Amino acid sequence: MSVERDIMIDALKTIVIPELREKGFKGSFPHFRRITDKKIDILTFQFDKYGGGFRLEIAVCSPEGLTHDWGEKVTPNKVTAYHLNIQNRKTILDNGNWFRYDKKTFFGSVYKKVASKVLKSFKKAEEYWANAEFRQFNINSN
Repeated sequence: MSVERDIMIDALKTIVIPELREKGFKGSFPHFRRITDKKIDILTFQFDKYGGGFRLEIAVCSPEGLTHDWGEKVTPNKVTAYHLNIQNRKTILDNGNWFRYDKKTFFGSVYKKVASKVLKSFKKAEEYWANAEFRQFNINSN
């Protein structure tokens, strides 16, 4: 892991994660979930394997968690966006691109600016979570 990624994660933990907690999310970085009686709202921070950026993967699943085709159960407190098929997730980006922290900025911290952009993107995520329907099926089914 790079120093820049560590700094970005620290900025997210300082600026974004408290807001997630206030909205009822639990979990630890990079996976968070908000469990209700009707569904689980899921958020995962996915970092670019080449460095310098990340995106948000969000999803909704049953309040019971989910079951793989081979029978393995993923409990509500362990489910992540990666457990769901790609077609059952939504990617949140920064104006169509990954949230980039490898770009230079002349004023202020690029890490704080990117974390602030993530906070602004929560409106899109909340709209998705409010309207998304989860499908009752095993995750590898079509």
